Amino acid sequence: MYKTLTLLILLFVLFSCKNDRKTASKDSNSHSETTKTDQNFGIVIHGGAGTILKENMSDSLENAYKVKLTEAINVGYSILKNGGTSMEAVVSTINVMEDSPLFNAGKGSVFTHDETNEMDASVMNGADLNAGAVAGVTRIKNPISLALVVMNDSPHVMLSGKGAEIFAQEKGFLLVDPEYFYTENRFQSLQKIKNREKQKAKKLGSVFEDPYIKNSKFGTVGYAALDKNGNLAAGTSTGGMTNKRWNRIGDAPIIGAGTYANNATCAVSSTGWGEYFIRAMVAHDISAMMEYKGVSLNEAAKEVIQKKVPALGGDGGIVAIDKDGNVAMEFNTAGMYRAHMNSEGELTLGIYKE
Repeated sequence: MYKTLTLLILLFVLFSCKNDRKTASKDSNSHSETTKTDQNFGIVIHGGAGTILKENMSDSLENAYKVKLTEAINVGYSILKNGGTSMEAVVSTINVMEDSPLFNAGKGSVFTHDETNEMDASVMNGADLNAGAVAGVTRIKNPISLALVVMNDSPHVMLSGKGAEIFAQEKGFLLVDPEYFYTENRFQSLQKIKNREKQKAKKLGSVFEDPYIKNSKFGTVGYAALDKNGNLAAGTSTGGMTNKRWNRIGDAPIIGAGTYANNATCAVSSTGWGEYFIRAMVAHDISAMMEYKGVSLNEAAKEVIQKKVPALGGDGGIVAIDKDGNVAMEFNTAGMYRAHMNSEGELTLGIYKE
């Protein structure tokens, strides 16, 4: 009887200790999760880089850009502050910019030589390196949203043209009339370039020269974010280059050139002369320099944007955020529409070179 009682007491003590360890482990895990959710987060956006000079900008137009940049970044900040993912923030923020005629994306897309609008977009998730992109779409109101669906609901990374729009319909997207993308100032910009082409053709026998490309390629929108779970994401959306021909596609939908995200390093969105950003694989190169050389985000961004791209003959800029929340807004042009907001809600806005 005594042995049985002793055995029961020992079993009770062992069971109690096991439960205490489970509770302690559970409390420890809960604390760990709380710490993770309290992590630093941040967002950075661009609305295009190029010859943006104070003397060419009216006060009202400058204010309009600042208001829209602020509206867009606040959308992303609210999502991240409330525990949303970096990808949710990227897409929702870019949607705001795509719906504005101020930027060369979505509603404000520039015109091709044939007086149509052809749009490109891409997204990338730093957690698993998954990505999605669309190119040359003409009836998608928010191309960045379709890029997200390509990433999540297709076996592919990039879809283009009519195929992308068929896929969009199958996924429940409503196709808009191409007239939706008409804006008078973008149309007049095309006419001016066409007139200059005619004048040059008479003198030089050429109707497609680099100076026109350089003067009419800017306005891409992009976004990079770090969420409370430590996940990075990036997205880029554009109407491409004014007067582009032959279904030209730039860097915006090219993973590694216009968009790149990797939780081990950073998230990057590019804007500029796409042909050179493709050749330099700008977004990935910044990440690779951080990973392989151990340099900081700012060091990598400066090396690529201030040295490597100009050495090829190109120009433009990037916005990026690293895994610790450090931000880069690097450009080698006269200006870049840009904004940054940290986890404290502190906003930095910029347009011109400082």
